[in-house]
Amino acid sequence: MTVRSGRPPDEPAIRTLQRLLREPSPTLRSHALRTGDALVEETADGAVVGYLLPVAGDGVHVAELAVHPAHRREGRATRLLRELIARADGSVTLLVAADNDGARRLYESLGFRPTARRPGFYDDGTDAILLAREPAD
Repeated sequence: MTVRSGRPPDEPAIRTLQRLLREPSPTLRSHALRTGDALVEETADGAVVGYLLPVAGDGVHVAELAVHPAHRREGRATRLLRELIARADGSVTLLVAADNDGARRLYESLGFRPTARRPGFYDDGTDAILLAREPAD
């Protein structure tokens, strides 16, 4: 994984990945890229294939996490999350669609635990589950 410094991440590539999400936030993407908060996963030749957008507050919230379908199951999301957890000062939270079993298994394998359910959270009516990982986990 590369957290770029000196040059901004490839915004068009991240914009393309962001389309994979149920409810992407272009405003959040632009802000994270401007401030350097985005964590980026690249291939050996520098192609952006995943990203994570954190939002600081009381702990850190994973606002967006996406990995290109051709590069899933390669440990990329795990690396992004581990990097964020290592940097976090406090708890790390995220929302996951209740029907996204693969993502839920990944998050739980990294110590995230369900703390709340938000019925009908997504525009398509799908529930969201709030997961949290405390610093000692």
